[in-house]
Amino acid sequence: MNNPLQFVGGEPLKQKIIIVEDDEMIRKLVRIYLEKEGYEVVEAEDGEHAQEVFLNEYPCLIILDLMLPKLSGEDYVEWVKKQGRNEVSIIMLSAKVQTADKINGLRLGADDYISKPFDPEELLAHVEAVLRRTGQFCQKISYNGLCIKPRRGQVLLHDKEIHLTKHEFQLLYHFMENPDIVLPRENLLNHLYPYLEKEIMERTIDAHIKKLRDKIEEDPSMPKRIQTIRGMGYKFVTE
Repeated sequence: MNNPLQFVGGEPLKQKIIIVEDDEMIRKLVRIYLEKEGYEVVEAEDGEHAQEVFLNEYPCLIILDLMLPKLSGEDYVEWVKKQGRNEVSIIMLSAKVQTADKINGLRLGADDYISKPFDPEELLAHVEAVLRRTGQFCQKISYNGLCIKPRRGQVLLHDKEIHLTKHEFQLLYHFMENPDIVLPRENLLNHLYPYLEKEIMERTIDAHIKKLRDKIEEDPSMPKRIQTIRGMGYKFVTE
């Protein structure tokens, strides 16, 4: 089963996949296999409907038929890329079997290409392979107006982008992956500086956290998100 990575209110959500396919039987078949493995699945029967679904959902992966009504799969891929959500992976599913078609699909921005007819188990293996490469970064994590989108390197505070340094970003992501858990300084040091002397770097963690609080807390002098747990470490608080 896949490992869900998005959290809202502390509850893990399944990785979400959109199936864009005009053949209802194929959609239903693929859906059965994906849901059996723990994925959340949303369907779209044509290119225009797929645009609407994409804007209303936060998918991790799109399984896309190229020969679609209303808007071709190729045009849909180009449209997706223009939305700026490059963290979304795409597997093309098509009756076009020529090598040139596959090359064109990959050049458009697909992560994988599967020819019809296909074995559902094979498709599932391709889905798992793509998500192993990209799934750890495809999902956002969001709590109380603070949202991090790891693959895009983006952090939003009440829908306004804030800019973090590399270490601030890594630290915040580590906190938000481990909500409401006390993280000792040693844990944070091992995460950011696994190969450096810990005695030298301990004050650096405190400095990073101070700067991070200045950017994400409404009142950095009374932090509500990243709290100090005296004698133990720090905790990212979700409520």
